[in-house]
Amino acid sequence: MDGSAIHLLAAGTVLPGPVLDNASLIRRFQLPAVWEQWIDTFVGTRQRHFCVDVETGERRQTMADLGETAGARAMAAAGLRADDIDLIVMGTATPDRLMPATVNEIAERLGIDRVPSYQLQSGCTGAVQALGVAWRMLRSGPERTALVLGAETSAKFFDLSADITDRPPAELINALLFGDGGGAAVLTKEPAPASPVLREVYVELAGLGRPPGQTMDWYGTAPADDDRSPVNEDYKTIEETVPKMAVEAFERLLDTLGWDETDVDYLLPPQLSGRMTRRITETLAVPGAHEVTLVDEIGNTGNAVAFFQLEHLLPRMSDGDRAIGLSVESSKWIKAGFALERS
Repeated sequence: MDGSAIHLLAAGTVLPGPVLDNASLIRRFQLPAVWEQWIDTFVGTRQRHFCVDVETGERRQTMADLGETAGARAMAAAGLRADDIDLIVMGTATPDRLMPATVNEIAERLGIDRVPSYQLQSGCTGAVQALGVAWRMLRSGPERTALVLGAETSAKFFDLSADITDRPPAELINALLFGDGGGAAVLTKEPAPASPVLREVYVELAGLGRPPGQTMDWYGTAPADDDRSPVNEDYKTIEETVPKMAVEAFERLLDTLGWDETDVDYLLPPQLSGRMTRRITETLAVPGAHEVTLVDEIGNTGNAVAFFQLEHLLPRMSDGDRAIGLSVESSKWIKAGFALERS
């Protein structure tokens, strides 16, 4: 038995509020009916969940709410209590506040204290970065068990009072792509029946000389004398770049582990949108791998994505199965991934 092996015991997730499908979103913002077909054709995501009630503007849940629920579910699935957790790490692009860090608010609610605590500010690869920090700390330090979290509450950036009927698709794309959600996983040095081993975590900044593909200001509404949008996305550049980076991350993991692409039983591709995920999977072309994709039903939940995929993956894995998860962050271009193996 590998004494340095880090096992993935369990995952837990949460989605806020009711389902918001494309037709409901179009009615709410009084967009032309043709938009529903446009979303189906060019985005491919059918529905999502928001922490904000789009009819009233009421905030129903915060990121701390999502993290508390997801963390509690992951710990319960692993059969652990708060005093079993030696380390807590979170990745997010949309924390509740600058300070206190949302990860510490979540730890407070879960009863976790006197442990190393980290919050990573990052786009979609933040979950993999958080897994990497926990994985490396468990392998090299005295800590034995870590709670790793990822969550997004992007709907709070929407100005629900604005008239968006004349906005170009480039500005509306974020409301169509993203959904809110939270996820968590438990990593440990202690092996358990059927728990896969986290074999590798790969994170690489690849943004030198590349303009940002996405920018997001701290506040959802720009000042009255500023006509800039608080969230901007160069979707065309993202569409061209992300599949290539996903392939690069995939090949890097295979090379590091000495695996062949035919050794991969499950593929967890980036979940940008339904259409983009299909394009990425076609570009990867991994023969025989079962794809774990959820973006059509829950939207792009950013740093929660990997945990939704893991929650679906874990019950499916059999002895000898191998899985690779991939993620690309497009704000300043990070490619990342992780590999699991059930021995």
